[in-house]
Amino acid sequence: MSTRFSARGRLALRAAALASWASQKAGRGNGSMIGGLIALKIDPTLMTQLGHGKRTVLVTGTNGKSTTTRMTAAALATVGTVATQADGANMDAGIVSALSAHVDARLAAIEVDELHTPHVADALRPEAIVLLNLSRDQLDRVGEINMIERRLRAGLAAHPDAVVVANCDDVLVASAAYDNPNVVWVAAGSGWANDATSCPRSGEPIVWDADGNWRSTGADFARPTPDWWVDDENLYGPDGVVVPMALTLPGRANRGNAAQAVAAAVAMGADPRAAVAAAAGVREIAGRYAAVQVGEHSLRMLLAKNPAGWQEALSMIDPTVDGLVIAVNGQVPDGEDLSWLWDVRFEHFEGVKVVASGERATDLAVRLTYAGVEHTLEPDPLRAIASCPAGRVEVLANYTAFRDLNTAIAKGAERV
Repeated sequence: MSTRFSARGRLALRAAALASWASQKAGRGNGSMIGGLIALKIDPTLMTQLGHGKRTVLVTGTNGKSTTTRMTAAALATVGTVATQADGANMDAGIVSALSAHVDARLAAIEVDELHTPHVADALRPEAIVLLNLSRDQLDRVGEINMIERRLRAGLAAHPDAVVVANCDDVLVASAAYDNPNVVWVAAGSGWANDATSCPRSGEPIVWDADGNWRSTGADFARPTPDWWVDDENLYGPDGVVVPMALTLPGRANRGNAAQAVAAAVAMGADPRAAVAAAAGVREIAGRYAAVQVGEHSLRMLLAKNPAGWQEALSMIDPTVDGLVIAVNGQVPDGEDLSWLWDVRFEHFEGVKVVASGERATDLAVRLTYAGVEHTLEPDPLRAIASCPAGRVEVLANYTAFRDLNTAIAKGAERV
């Protein structure tokens, strides 16, 4: 094992490998989390040791982290071997586990929870940091979004040499990155502006023009000019770069995610065309967007975890499908306060069989009733799917509902 690891670090890696193996043998999952947790208990400095000598890009934001990380890893793989998470575990234990599994990789694309980004950056000293978007998430865990912006701004200030790949269409992200000396601005889009109506720097209103440009009315702070941007066909970059970009994944948000992934990979030495081709080949992320055959129903699985994510996912629903199952739980990982349901627009499902499902199906049904959406109520997601007409069914679920449904159908379902 490399001499860059201390004796305690080597012990931590061995213990992590043993714990992961035992977890897999016991059928308790892939063992990544328990391995990382044990390793950090033995040597709290292990993340720093694992990051030594790696050229690392961190990916953070409220929505799209797993997708963008997967695209970034694919784009960077055109340059060399990449360490990355396979399962979206984006806190310390998951990051350590991912790096432990690829000790000899010279590159790393690491998804990081917004709250953890500053200290992870201190440990890994990234070459690039991707900032996707910031919007209201689980208030019981992360608190007010302006606090996250301030933490990220301070965290970036501690790493002025890192290239910051920031979404200039997101007011809060732009504020976090605005003072950094080394920013690559990407017009990745912002379909949700409800959490950035006031300037994070002055508190005064943010005003928008018809072209999507914004500015603060109380500070010298306005939408930066993008270095990279997308339309429905191409990705555009510095020095006249124009690359056709046809993604496997749906939705305008994923075009923005791909643009930031490619921009980060290019900043780290990738060729733009090769990076686009690699990112475009990403098909699913930990079951998201996966096609699954369950009996006479062909399912497409979509995950959403907060108002901005739900609004984007709803825009991806095919209006010609035979059924739509919306499943909502209210467990701790989801956030137990579901008042955000009233911030999401559900009013456009005419002609589609809609079923409210999940542990909090009744809360969802009340919201759908007020939105004027005809629906039925079936708390069990498998039964909800079975109640739909034969054919194509979209399933939109929040975190634990998505996780539990995937587990429930895994034995008899066929991925296509």
